[in-house]
Amino acid sequence: MTELPTYILERSFDAPRELVWRTWTDPDLVHRWYGPGVETVIHRMDVAPGGLWLTEMKMGGGSGYQRVEYLEVEVPEKLVWLHSTADAEWNVAANPMMPDWPKTLLTTVTFAVNGPRTDLRLTWVPHEASDIEIACFAGAIEGLDRGWGSGMEKLAELLRELQG
Repeated sequence: MTELPTYILERSFDAPRELVWRTWTDPDLVHRWYGPGVETVIHRMDVAPGGLWLTEMKMGGGSGYQRVEYLEVEVPEKLVWLHSTADAEWNVAANPMMPDWPKTLLTTVTFAVNGPRTDLRLTWVPHEASDIEIACFAGAIEGLDRGWGSGMEKLAELLRELQG
């Protein structure tokens, strides 16, 4: 089997792990950093194996929907989920702006203590994807830092605010 393309995001935050974890699992905090440049509405966030995180991103008079199904939750160390574009009824669907984008990405986020800091590592890997979807993802990896990077800047600001 060939190695699947993998997007890797690594950041270090000047905050304790429990607080960084909370910013990823508390819907009142997630909406403040997730989806920079859009209005993020968390419709549901059940952070438990089999639980769902349903997000609507409002932009330009329309909405985009994302469905996350948690596979593993190891408080406060690790989250693993299936991340999908969804339709308005929360069914997994093709991305309307990028029809060849993988319908589902296996996402793993780890939170490691590094002294007073927390090291975060996120990976995204196509899940049960076609060759065309895998190629689309591989071609887009370089640009993924723009969206995730903006979100991480907002997350760092939020962590500073929460720590006073």
